[in-house]
Amino acid sequence: MGLLILFGVFVLGIVSGVPVAFTLGLAALCGFLYEGLSPAVAFQQMTAGMSMFSLLAIPFFIFAGEIMLHGGIARRLVGLAGAAVGWMRGGLGIVDVSTSMLFGGISGSAVADTSATGTILIPAMKAKGYGVDYAVSVTVTSSIAGILIPPSHNMILYSLAAGGGISVTALFIAGIVPGLMMCLGLGIAAYVVAVRRGYPSEGWAGFRHLAWTFVDALPGLMTAVIILGGVLSGVFTVTESAAFGAIWAVLVTLLVYRNLSWENFLVAVAASVRTTAVVFLLVGTATAFAYLLALYGFADMLTRGMLAISDNPIVILLMINVCLLLLGCVMDMAALILITTPIFLPVVQQIGMDPVQFGMVMMMNLGMGLTTPPVGAVLFVGCAIGKIRIEQVMRTILPFYFAIMLALALTTYWPAVSLTLPRLLLGYGA
Repeated sequence: MGLLILFGVFVLGIVSGVPVAFTLGLAALCGFLYEGLSPAVAFQQMTAGMSMFSLLAIPFFIFAGEIMLHGGIARRLVGLAGAAVGWMRGGLGIVDVSTSMLFGGISGSAVADTSATGTILIPAMKAKGYGVDYAVSVTVTSSIAGILIPPSHNMILYSLAAGGGISVTALFIAGIVPGLMMCLGLGIAAYVVAVRRGYPSEGWAGFRHLAWTFVDALPGLMTAVIILGGVLSGVFTVTESAAFGAIWAVLVTLLVYRNLSWENFLVAVAASVRTTAVVFLLVGTATAFAYLLALYGFADMLTRGMLAISDNPIVILLMINVCLLLLGCVMDMAALILITTPIFLPVVQQIGMDPVQFGMVMMMNLGMGLTTPPVGAVLFVGCAIGKIRIEQVMRTILPFYFAIMLALALTTYWPAVSLTLPRLLLGYGA
């Protein structure tokens, strides 16, 4: 009965349009009251969930991404990608994917990636005769790279939801190959669609121009080097590297590029505060919700139920992938990470999947949800920039979805895709 109350209140809140964070908190409160526990226990669980030191990295990563968005780094990354691959057929589409890979590897935010690259490249593609649906499709799907290629604050949330026992550094490193593989697939899809539609290619400006754009973009690219290099070398913890990365981003945009005005700085700070507040409220309410799930033994019940349907790991992973994809279409990514990790992680561990590998599967699954209606935040941003209806984009976005799903299948069923680098660089699992 307790589970029925918990999920009943949660589903009712979602259907009624109540924000996910408040729905989680209300459902947890009803569960605590049903069990005869004091509401103070729910508050204690929320406070405990938000008080973890590792969560401090999240506001720093978010702030660094906002500074890059408003400080000129994105424009230079677009220039670098254009100099490197713009000469190909449908070159601006390939540039879009490449820029997302570079910018996502610095900001760690799919929405920031879409806002930054989309504002520059979607109008540029329209001016060159590209279809608006193509421009938006490439932009929104490639933005998922920011969720996989480190640093990614969503991986910190996953580690938290898994109980804090999974190394965030291992998760960061594990995301590199799946992220690059997905971007390669999206680049191929962008090229094939561009050839079929007869889109033009840009001229090759030469190696001197490529070298100059690289030097110009290097200070911005150093943000990722500072973050990853500091973590891998052991000089910084993840939280400390996030703080130094944010400081570096401010210094680069303020002193080197000199594109960060006081007004843009205030906009970046305000956006960072809003996003951080939402994330931390989700963490707190989801922690209380997860406490009740553990109290009722829901993960064990789900494991037994899935194993009763099939004990074949391939079938079980397929069921979990389909479930995550469907949930990603109707709920926010951060909330789903916090809710579904305690539910599905014991199931996949029961069939022998490494938790780091499952983290990559979850990131890619739920990242795709950001590009699908009806709740795809990234899709909404891309369509708003391109001034096009979502229905028009959905008619032609399937080749890009196929590229993501192919990368997802390889990541799900081939452990080496996500685990090879952590084992080589960190000795993970040794």
